[in-house]
Amino acid sequence: MNSSVLLCLMMMLVQLCPCSPSTQNSRAQDTLQSFTAARRVKRGWLWEPLFATEEQISPHPVYIGQLKSDLDKQDGNLKYILTGEGAGTFFVIDEYNGKIYVTQKLDREKKPFYTLRAQAINRSTQLPVEPESEFIIKVRDVNDNEPQFLDGPYVATVPEMSPEGTSVTQVTATDADDPSYGNSARLLYSLIQGQPYFSVEPKTGVIRMASEMDRETKDQYLVIIQAKDMVGQPGAFSATATVTINLSDVNDNPPKFQQRLYYMSVSEEAPVGTTVGKVFAEDSDVGDNAAMDYFIEADSSDVFHIIANNETQEGIVLLKKRVDYESRRRYSIQVKAVNRYIDERFLKEGPFEDTTIVKINVEDADEPPVFTLENYVMEIFEGAKGGTLVGVVTARDPDDAGSPVRYSIVHSRHLKRLFSINEHNGAIIATEPLDREIASWHNFTVTATETRNPEKISEVNVYVQVLDVNDNAPEFPKNYETFVCENAVSGQQIQSISAVDQDDSAEGHRFYFSLAQEDANSSHFTVKDNQDNTAGIFTGKSGFRREEQFFFYLPILIQDNGTPPLTSTNTLTVTLCDCDTEVNTFYCRYGAFMYSLGLSTEALVAVLACILIFLVFFLAIVTIRQQQQKKPPFSEKMEEFRENIVSYDDEGGGEQDTEAFDISALRTRAVMRTHRPRKKVASEIQSLYRQSLQVGPDSAIFRQFISEKLQEANADPTVPPYDSLQTYAFEGTGSLAGSLSSLGSNTSDMDQSYDYLADWGPHFKELAGMYSSHRTVGD
Repeated sequence: MNSSVLLCLMMMLVQLCPCSPSTQNSRAQDTLQSFTAARRVKRGWLWEPLFATEEQISPHPVYIGQLKSDLDKQDGNLKYILTGEGAGTFFVIDEYNGKIYVTQKLDREKKPFYTLRAQAINRSTQLPVEPESEFIIKVRDVNDNEPQFLDGPYVATVPEMSPEGTSVTQVTATDADDPSYGNSARLLYSLIQGQPYFSVEPKTGVIRMASEMDRETKDQYLVIIQAKDMVGQPGAFSATATVTINLSDVNDNPPKFQQRLYYMSVSEEAPVGTTVGKVFAEDSDVGDNAAMDYFIEADSSDVFHIIANNETQEGIVLLKKRVDYESRRRYSIQVKAVNRYIDERFLKEGPFEDTTIVKINVEDADEPPVFTLENYVMEIFEGAKGGTLVGVVTARDPDDAGSPVRYSIVHSRHLKRLFSINEHNGAIIATEPLDREIASWHNFTVTATETRNPEKISEVNVYVQVLDVNDNAPEFPKNYETFVCENAVSGQQIQSISAVDQDDSAEGHRFYFSLAQEDANSSHFTVKDNQDNTAGIFTGKSGFRREEQFFFYLPILIQDNGTPPLTSTNTLTVTLCDCDTEVNTFYCRYGAFMYSLGLSTEALVAVLACILIFLVFFLAIVTIRQQQQKKPPFSEKMEEFRENIVSYDDEGGGEQDTEAFDISALRTRAVMRTHRPRKKVASEIQSLYRQSLQVGPDSAIFRQFISEKLQEANADPTVPPYDSLQTYAFEGTGSLAGSLSSLGSNTSDMDQSYDYLADWGPHFKELAGMYSSHRTVGD
């Protein structure tokens, strides 16, 4: 081919590349060099991927690259033609110089790349100077898509009392941006709502328990998770998802009887199987975890038995035998409620059972009084004076005699102090003012007894609701720690405050914040009511000096929307800090503490230095005294050991040393027998045998073993030479031998002869002198 076309990529225009102009020029030069190097290898079309940035908005076409033939003389004789996807609409080419431009905004999420074809023809002949070639323009991604939670809203369930770190569920957001380019699709998860009960892993979106939670306190939580792209950097897009987390029940609560004493009655005419009454042990758990069985204990009469109602979890006392009013009028039984399914993890909390006493009255044919209602619901405003009428209960005797009825309250002593009843007309009055914030409902039982026949007793449940009045002023929900820097500027927010009110508002609480009148004219700080039950504390001037004032006490006035409205003054303490850019809370607390003591930092350092010097001096004196009183142990014994230790520095030459002694004596039997007779060997073995009897245990089997080995050595002419050591893997029943050290060898080898050491050559001369037959004991 006589000519070729070189694709010169100028590596994007400045507005298409998020890098500096110098970097762009460097990339363009590298691209040109790579094309030039490839051109030397093979002539023809050479392509590198072209890139165009999506969402690029410009009133003019944007340049992205250039086609250029090496036959182009720049005389306008060549014409460049562009065809394929987007040619003429999204991309155009300058037919004279081959430059390619983008004319419209591109969307990578709709189409990530375009395939086009380029051709260069001669204007005069209309013939191509190069064959048509195909290339690709890739659309480079920008962060133009928000994350999305496709599966939200989420609902998850986790058992109550789960340990911290337990995985609850995982939320996943998707981002349509390109995950392989930049951080546009890299998401970071955070918790917007749900602290301090839950946490979320930033990278995975896994929600975990942050604390143990009790379902009986609250069984459902609403958690809001936020996902930000760009790894949470400024300018990132975000999306939120709600996760409803339900706490499933576990059996962590035992049954509890609400009454320590139950009263029941049964007519003597009642047949076997009649329901005498019901007891109920409340269990805060639900489902199978609240299932319980009832048992009757300590009932020698065996007149009643009890079964559990699996629907209501009540214990139903049934008549097992007929009763006789004339024989016995009252029974007292003990009922026990036990959880049917017990979780062993919570056994340490105590037994999952409870007991109560049931007293049953046997009635004559006469019927007990009857209340006009099955139960009574009454209301009273909180704070009402003692003696205020709550309501009236009414019962009558259905018998013809029409016996008068006497009323009474049978419940805990606490409720008796709160309510009393007129025993004649059933009027219930409050004995003292009630506080709704302590208890909004009070339940108790009222009995009606016939005056002529006290055994005829009826009971009814009374429910008293305490209605709210505005008797509690709003206040701070916590003790705020507020700090301000000395270099703070005017109008800087230093604290956000809110309020709480123990009262119950039907319209919803509304709080109003302002500075108290005594501090309203202060120019140091201002209060801005946010109109959402919160307020911001702002600096009223620029610059503070701790030398002038270390603490500021702001009286904040908070008013509610009750009738009548109540107001309270809450003091906000502002501590002045010495800081440059941000508040160091620890340093501020430290400075406040020092200020309260009246000490400077230099004075505290000096005091600590004096204490440290005193401690070092004291420890040095103690150490010197201990060293003076310390005496080295075993000093005399060490001297004795040194007197008996003999050392020498001669070392044999190993296997290569043939001059120390005649090695053939160890290899030739004849020399062995002539140089060291067998009789000498036997005597030495017998000597060792005698020593073994002296130091070893007096065991017949041990002596028999040594004798057999001694006979074998005497009878076998092929036994090793006299200077070898035979080892037998046999041990008696015990050994009196102590250490194998040579320090004590002079007490056990007196009858051995070491004269043969003199025949081993000059290297063993000193050793032979130490163990010769004429050596002294002290050597």
